Amino acid sequence: MARIVKKFGGTSVADMDRIRNVARRVKAAVDEGHEVAVVVSAMAGTTDTLVGYTRDASPMHDAREYDTVVAAGEQITSGLLALVLQDMGVPARSWLGWQVPIRTDGVHGAARIEHIDTAEIENRFKQGQVAVVAGFQGLGPDNRITTLGRGGSDTSAVALAAALKADRCDIYTDVDGVYTTDPRIVPRAQKIHRITYEEMLEMASLGAKVLQTRSVEMAMKHRVRVQVRSSFEDTPGTLVVDEDEIVEQQVVSGIAYSKNEAKITLVRVQDKPGTAGFIFTPLADANINVDMIVQDVSEDGKMTDLTFTVPADDLERAVAVIEKHRDDFPFERIIADRDVVKVSVIGVGMRSHAGVAATMFRALAEKGINIKVISTSEIKISVLIDAAYTELAVRALHTAYGLDA
Repeated sequence: MARIVKKFGGTSVADMDRIRNVARRVKAAVDEGHEVAVVVSAMAGTTDTLVGYTRDASPMHDAREYDTVVAAGEQITSGLLALVLQDMGVPARSWLGWQVPIRTDGVHGAARIEHIDTAEIENRFKQGQVAVVAGFQGLGPDNRITTLGRGGSDTSAVALAAALKADRCDIYTDVDGVYTTDPRIVPRAQKIHRITYEEMLEMASLGAKVLQTRSVEMAMKHRVRVQVRSSFEDTPGTLVVDEDEIVEQQVVSGIAYSKNEAKITLVRVQDKPGTAGFIFTPLADANINVDMIVQDVSEDGKMTDLTFTVPADDLERAVAVIEKHRDDFPFERIIADRDVVKVSVIGVGMRSHAGVAATMFRALAEKGINIKVISTSEIKISVLIDAAYTELAVRALHTAYGLDA
């Protein structure tokens, strides 16, 4: 017997037929003798509709009332799933965030979980009951409902699994696991049977949409074994685990890409101590994340061209911030380019293998793809290229590292 947390996203509970399909999966686990807690999202599209209502009601809305409204979607699905399970003969009870309770900080709309009191849920386990928990929501320090922001239901599930000391947290989605790259671009992409927390975190942050970054961070912190599975196919998924659980590591486990990138170049900035601080501090104050950075110093060592990337959605705002502070760091002109993409190779095997970067650069060069910016970490190499070459680059790298099925 195991203790398992199962999380089902919006597409998995999009209508009553799919909710019944979820209930059958839960019942199968109960029939096998497992203790089961289920975390559910709102029905697909419901949260967007509720957000629209709040904006229509008040463009400058109260964040506390916003959370009250948008948390309603998960309340509906948790109640419906509990009803369907009861109808199938499975003892079940729905739990809202405040009933567990799932305690969070007071940042409405993007709250972070601080503590989960699992005493009552564990007591219900002893009675053979399934707990159906509304994801995405919690209870703030002022006893108001809070919501967790993007990927909140995944985060709820992993946090609940950690608090319950569950054997595993199953995340059910509309894909059957994590692949070596996007199968829509590379049909020969392979499903990864086991991947480390670190690799999954890099893939999530670099464009892979299977898991949200926050949930992976929490799983890694608390060493929660996470399995990504399909809601619609009964096939093995991908286990996200500690590196020690993987006997033999691939040098490169996957290729990720992100289209939400924009490049800014400041031409002929004075090359002197403090310049970078003057440039990046106002961007940080404006909550604009700077990622890849490269600097080209002139031959006389007095001037430099500084290139960096920001999220594409923040490009206009970033340019405005830089122009506003132009007197602090004079430059000749600013060049903004959103027609770029970041492509990354990821793998913990990089730590112990040489030549990974050389393989990447050679594969891109053979396809005539020019690299604009490079950044690295211990288990990742990222390059910025023209967006037009995205698919060609991903395919070339997938083949170069021997990942084709």
